Amino acid sequence: MHRIAVLDDYQAVAADFCDWTQLPEPAEVTYFADHLVDEDALVQRLEPFDIVVAMRERTPFPRSLLERLPNLRLLVTTGPRNAAIDVLAATERGITVCGTRSRASGPVELTWALILAVARHVPQEDAAMRAGGWQHTLGADLAGARLGVVGLGRLGTRVARLGQAFEMDVVAWSPNLTDERAAEAGVRRVGKEELFATADVVTLHLALSDRTRGLVGRDELTRMKPTGILVNTSRGPIVDEAALLHALRYGRIAGAGLDVYDREPLPPDHPLRREPRAVLTPHLGYVTRDTYAIFFRDAVEDVAAWLHGAPVRVLPPR
Repeated sequence: MHRIAVLDDYQAVAADFCDWTQLPEPAEVTYFADHLVDEDALVQRLEPFDIVVAMRERTPFPRSLLERLPNLRLLVTTGPRNAAIDVLAATERGITVCGTRSRASGPVELTWALILAVARHVPQEDAAMRAGGWQHTLGADLAGARLGVVGLGRLGTRVARLGQAFEMDVVAWSPNLTDERAAEAGVRRVGKEELFATADVVTLHLALSDRTRGLVGRDELTRMKPTGILVNTSRGPIVDEAALLHALRYGRIAGAGLDVYDREPLPPDHPLRREPRAVLTPHLGYVTRDTYAIFFRDAVEDVAAWLHGAPVRVLPPR
């Protein structure tokens, strides 16, 4: 009998998307809706399980944790990669790490939800309406404004195309972006400094790495227009959080739409929660019904393939 733990099932819906009957061997599945931070508590919880299904980057699996889980043999992460898992340490301990497929539409749609919410002050006007008020803010026009896309990959390209549908002037920058690649996406490549200095909306679509950590800091935020909007649906540490708080607090930029943070879940007393210029969502980019269906269907397939002795979607150690 295999014991399977499904972690961080915040909405308590994972069981709705999983069909464990396709497993070739009996298994007992336990779903956990809460999030544990303390490593000792995690070890105590996970020690009996030989298979763990982790949701994206909610629960980290560093070497220190993996070394304390002697029964763990298969670690499945939803999504095609997970920077919070030390895959090298897992591989060294004989733990197979597998991923799943994903969908690009969810993060793209949420990016535009945040852009529009900040530009048109949707949360403030919604709160005012519920309190009996009427028309308190002036919105920003997107047509004719400049959209700066940082990272023109799969997600960034789709965000750029929607920007063009809004009749925006779309420019892009990333460390390896070429004029040819930008032209293929129908946008113009500019330098990093020009993008931050001239864009009315800056949206980030880069993977987190040593090269991108802290990429948007005080210098970049200072260059932005005081009417500018920053949107981050990629990873929190790409932006210097302290510099962003300073820019918001003192009106150096008009607002920010944030779905990701340095620490997740965001602590209840975090100052961002009290910042009126920020529109916040709790890492919802991939939290959609269709995406979850892919995540958990593939997770079950990963477990079944591993039990058959032919694991699929194995993540390489890095």
